[in-house]
Amino acid sequence: MLELPEVLTLSKQANYTLRGKTITQVFNATKPHKFTFYNSDPMEYGKLLVGKTIESSQGYGMFVDFNLSDKTIINIGDGVSAHFYNPDDKIPANYQLLLTFDDNSFLVFTVAMYGFINTFPDGTIDNKYYLLSKESISPLSNDYTPALFDKLFAEAPKTLTAKALLATEQRIPGVGNGVVQDILFNARIHPKQKVLSLSDAKKETLFKSLKETILKMTNEGGRDTQTDLFGNNGGYQTILSAKTWKNPCPRCGSSIEKEAYLGGSVYYCPECQNLHLHH
Repeated sequence: MLELPEVLTLSKQANYTLRGKTITQVFNATKPHKFTFYNSDPMEYGKLLVGKTIESSQGYGMFVDFNLSDKTIINIGDGVSAHFYNPDDKIPANYQLLLTFDDNSFLVFTVAMYGFINTFPDGTIDNKYYLLSKESISPLSNDYTPALFDKLFAEAPKTLTAKALLATEQRIPGVGNGVVQDILFNARIHPKQKVLSLSDAKKETLFKSLKETILKMTNEGGRDTQTDLFGNNGGYQTILSAKTWKNPCPRCGSSIEKEAYLGGSVYYCPECQNLHLHH
């Protein structure tokens, strides 16, 4: 799924790879995918996009914008992967949208579980989560301060857990179930730890881990569980993910636990992230 490190990597790559390319044709999905969401009839996308040039790309939260001439925006989010191909590359068998360019290179959007591929002809976007992402302060920004982070705790219901605080309701846009695993591991906090029981020192540790972990993931081109614009896995080696959880804890050697929790799997070390230690 697209989370902040992948969003920033993808928009950066799109800026130097796609800028100046003009869309010549639009091909619709090779087969229906009922969890691909379009904000209007995808059969109309050709009329909206052909002849327009990609001018820039921006990423925030869980979304990537491709800004075209004439104010049009292509916007992708959640489980969409965007993959750029050179003119002689083989066209993949399955995709949810394919754009060809004036130099015969092409861009393919595919969706795994679910995702959004939207087009906005006048650049006006009214999606709640998109606006939340766009208007929020990125956790990588110097303007994302401990005081802002504390506000999350102040507004948290008594029962809220660490995973719920960081990865649900887009309280921190771009932070989801994927990146949260390593953030909590680095902070030595269990995903089910009630956040109101965390000491000030532990909150400070979590704030630091949030910033440092996401920065490392972004600087290394996204996580190794996700792909970039060229179809390559990100360079950041996940500590806890579907790829690694069967390995022993890299810190203490204990077995990693995997549980279904709050709409996704959580991975944690029962020793390093002990739920019953007093925080």
